[in-house]
Amino acid sequence: MQHTQLIQQLKTLRVPGMVEALEQQLAQPSTHNGLSFEERLTLMVEREATYRSNNKVTRLLKAAKLKLHAYPEDIDYAHQRGLDKSQFASLLSGQWIQHHQNVLITGPTGCGKTYLGCVLATQACQQGYSVRYFRSSRLLDQLTIAHGDGRYTKLINQLAKTDLLILDDWGLETLSLSQRNDVLELMEDRHGSRSTLITSQVPIQQWHDAIGDPTLADAILDRLLHNAHRLPLKGESMRKQLAKNQSGQ
Repeated sequence: MQHTQLIQQLKTLRVPGMVEALEQQLAQPSTHNGLSFEERLTLMVEREATYRSNNKVTRLLKAAKLKLHAYPEDIDYAHQRGLDKSQFASLLSGQWIQHHQNVLITGPTGCGKTYLGCVLATQACQQGYSVRYFRSSRLLDQLTIAHGDGRYTKLINQLAKTDLLILDDWGLETLSLSQRNDVLELMEDRHGSRSTLITSQVPIQQWHDAIGDPTLADAILDRLLHNAHRLPLKGESMRKQLAKNQSGQ
């Protein structure tokens, strides 16, 4: 009865990790009876800390809305696309996010830009950073709609506070005046305080033309390119190569 009351009290206090640890200790007395009170309490506290950490990562991954489930151990470094393994390993440490720097991944379609971006995003969530993924055109559409329904300030503030913002397929269409202003405001809010990751089929030297207005393009790119890590990829589409391998060609 005493154990039941204690477990109920722990549930009321919302410490499920400690509940699991206590129930394990009660179920395995031969394993835990030889431990001191401090040792058994330490095991319970450590289980609670692990439980909360895992729950936080799950929440961050759900909020990120990543396009792909992507993990560092699944990266194909053998494919000839110009991916520098040591550079990418350094990015996986997350220090670039800690220092509020950007990552720009460019290259032809099918070379794995989005996948690598999602790998870095997943790693960021594991490290406790908030992340949001957007296809660039859809984010621009959302900002346009938000102007009309009164949500713009709330949305732009949410994006400004996100530790890592991912803009996938950047630069495929020339921006309108309103879109240029929205992007400039977003980059201005994030510059020096948050990190942005961009993937694009368009080489960086052509981004100026894709933005459209020379003055606003200068302002936007100044904030994006400053302290940015560049990953220029190349080579044949990995999807095409996989299809060839599967067909035996």
